[in-house]
Amino acid sequence: MENTPNKPRVQLDRDAWIQAATEVLAEEGIAGLRVEVLAKRLKVTKGSFYWHFQDRRDLLMAVLQQWKDGRIRDIIKQTHARPGHELEQIYHVIDVYSANRSRRGMMIELAVRDWARRDADASVIVSEVDDIRLRCARELFLACGVPTEEASSRCMLLYAYVFGISLMIYDKFDSDIARLKRDIADLIARSQHATSASSGPSGTLAHQG
Repeated sequence: MENTPNKPRVQLDRDAWIQAATEVLAEEGIAGLRVEVLAKRLKVTKGSFYWHFQDRRDLLMAVLQQWKDGRIRDIIKQTHARPGHELEQIYHVIDVYSANRSRRGMMIELAVRDWARRDADASVIVSEVDDIRLRCARELFLACGVPTEEASSRCMLLYAYVFGISLMIYDKFDSDIARLKRDIADLIARSQHATSASSGPSGTLAHQG
């Protein structure tokens, strides 16, 4: 009788653990993020975890760092505008971040923010990301000729809107949600000052997808 060859042992790198931990964080929150849960999900032993991390805290900090790096890359990408197209980019930012495109991304965001309410390290990371969010958006408004104080208010309003709408179920509120979103975008993006600095879209903008 021939011997049945043993299945090769799964070799997981550090990123695989971080990815799995991020998924558990999104689904169950920080309380559900335990080494034994991850090992079971990845179908490996707990012992293999310690080849890559000192302890659970080490993993948690890696998850936070990856989230932070990813958020900052995306913020910089979405707020980068060619000279003269800053107003158009403001509309793009509103459109991208208010669209119901990534439920997973929002679940991760909410889980990280809930985590930050209870953990000082997580709070510092979230604060850094939010500061970059607001500063990058404010630069767009300033480039459109909006005064500094108003630019600060408008970028804060922008993110209050995109985060708030992500938590709401509003499909039955208005018969024309697309029109509603365009009107809100106009209220946020346009002011008497933001006129000449950009060749951006009007209120009838066909938002980018």
